[in-house]
Amino acid sequence: MLSAITRAFRTPDLRKKLLFTLGIIALFRLGSVLPTPGVNSENVRKALEQAQAGDSGNIYGMVQLFSGGALLKLSVFALGIMPYITASIILQLLTVVIPRLEALKKEGQSGTAKITQYTRYLTIGLAVLQSTAFVALARSGQLFPNNNLPILLNDDVFTLVTMVITMTAGTSVIMWLGELVTDRGVGNGMSILIFTQVVAVFPSELMNIFRQSAFKFVVVMIVGIVMVAVVVFIEQAQRRVPVQYAKRMVGRRMYGGTSTYIPLKVNQAGIIPVIFASSLLYLPQLLVTIFGNSANPGPVIEWLAQNLVTGDHPVYMATFFALILFFTYFYVSITFNPVEVADNMKKYGGFIPGIRPGRPTAEYLNYVLTRLTAAGAPYLGVISLIPILALAVAGASQNFPFGGTSILIMVGVGLDTVKQIESQLQQRNYEGFLR
Repeated sequence: MLSAITRAFRTPDLRKKLLFTLGIIALFRLGSVLPTPGVNSENVRKALEQAQAGDSGNIYGMVQLFSGGALLKLSVFALGIMPYITASIILQLLTVVIPRLEALKKEGQSGTAKITQYTRYLTIGLAVLQSTAFVALARSGQLFPNNNLPILLNDDVFTLVTMVITMTAGTSVIMWLGELVTDRGVGNGMSILIFTQVVAVFPSELMNIFRQSAFKFVVVMIVGIVMVAVVVFIEQAQRRVPVQYAKRMVGRRMYGGTSTYIPLKVNQAGIIPVIFASSLLYLPQLLVTIFGNSANPGPVIEWLAQNLVTGDHPVYMATFFALILFFTYFYVSITFNPVEVADNMKKYGGFIPGIRPGRPTAEYLNYVLTRLTAAGAPYLGVISLIPILALAVAGASQNFPFGGTSILIMVGVGLDTVKQIESQLQQRNYEGFLR
């Protein structure tokens, strides 16, 4: 990996792309620490220092993770990339349900551009809703429950509207920066920005662990390195289903006769099931935050506060694991259609050796995919639960960078970016094919 990056900096055009990407990342991080107009930065800093480890992480864990710690600072980029991720997932799910969106997806580049435009509109709408919710929490003092310092300079309507508009505009700028990286930089822009926000909390969290105990720091680093190695191994693992194309005459030319394969990954769903599960578990925590301070919260709120707020509770962990299993099978079923793949293979004269084309091929692909998912779903659940247990022993917060979601994002984006750099190097230098 390091050799590929070194050779990339020696190539003039790739060096320009890498420097452009680094510049966008620096600008992105600047917006993550720039306070929103109307926020009392000094009181926010004091509130963050006084907050207990893990309190805010349990409530806003997923959004806080994808904002790189900018959410509780109420910065310009406080919402981070989360509205765009949510909008993309919603559009991807609706594509299976709404025939119009499914037709657009099959139209190719023009249809994809239209779906991307819908994603942008939905992102802005979600950004307005989320920014309004967090500004309301800051105004009522529930953003930092254990702090009595005023977070806002003024609580008039003009200040609140200005904050909502600023945070929504920040989300729009993030989308624009991500598209710039995709067009003029290296790698997928949105993935690079997610990677940046996830690793942004590394220095502070590692320093907190080291200040507590040098032994804990060493143990956590060893556990983190082992987890990264395991994730890299499994993320690269795939089942290659061989496909043979029969020879056919078109005019005076003969086509086909080639052999290829269908790569089915063990973790076919990626990070999406973990995001789904975390988002659902975020809802009961938000309900406890809003209604838990009342005089008579009710038995439901009390049960949620006792079982689904703290990450180290057995009910929380069991629910989290079960949701990951469910969403893994659900997401794989809607993103990979064995019947459609089998029909396309049959249309172009392709077949799996030993399997008849058509329905038998679809059943075989579904059988293989189900077996792979039976290993991939528990893998996602275990990777997401191990940090909760290990880091609770180490005394780290729930937003510790070696969490399961963080590692999956870092490994996935890192591997994809390095592959793109190597592919561009091979286009300019054939040395990569000879080694």
